[in-house]
Amino acid sequence: MIRLRTDFFAESLGMGTSMNVLMPQAASGIGMEGADATNGADGARGVPVLYLLHGLSDDCTIWERRTSIERYATEKGIAVVMPEVRRSFYSDEAVGEKYWTFIAEELPQLVARTFHVSTAREDTFVAGLSMGGFGAFKLALNHPDRFAAAASLSGALDVTSLDLSWTGTLGERVWGGRDVSGTADDLVGLVQRADPTALPALFLDCGTEDGLISQNERFIAAAEEHSVDLTSRLRPGDHTWEFWDEGIQDVLDWLPIRG
Repeated sequence: MIRLRTDFFAESLGMGTSMNVLMPQAASGIGMEGADATNGADGARGVPVLYLLHGLSDDCTIWERRTSIERYATEKGIAVVMPEVRRSFYSDEAVGEKYWTFIAEELPQLVARTFHVSTAREDTFVAGLSMGGFGAFKLALNHPDRFAAAASLSGALDVTSLDLSWTGTLGERVWGGRDVSGTADDLVGLVQRADPTALPALFLDCGTEDGLISQNERFIAAAEEHSVDLTSRLRPGDHTWEFWDEGIQDVLDWLPIRG
């Protein structure tokens, strides 16, 4: 893998920000028996890409520091883009920056211009943990034409009932105290109103001891009621990196990466 720390100016944010990117490399070092660098797409088209999103307390470096994502992605021959969104809940903040505009519009355009990745829907995936699981499903449900699959690990999937009192003013800063029911942030409502045939495949993984388990159960029930293609797995575990390190390996195995 080629690993890049990328610092750039984001027009939608009006400031500089960062992302970490892993790009497949045709290399044969000791212990590096990965897929070919063009796995899943021809050389002209570019490689498949996974947008991998961080949680509330983390940043764009966390997946590499807490898991072996570089090794896992090498085996699959897939690029991984890990952007920085701070504590934004992947939203255009009421008092702050436009992180939804950044993640949904500006970032994919920047990635396509800068890296040799495929922009085809069938080669584009998104996943995340906790707040990032919310972000992954938010992207998939609001822009189903862009993604072949999306995965949420221990996702905060129902922010209409999320208790953010412990975060101080975060709820006010992000949503301005408004009710998000029926908006682009209401994932349960979105899955209830969606055309199941138009959605990407969805993967949900959550620990049965996780404080967010009830939100995940509500999302599962809504998906089942509306015949949405959702692979769900509720298994023993908590809100921990041990759980997510296992989970992201299973996500990569599940993704329909074209060989």
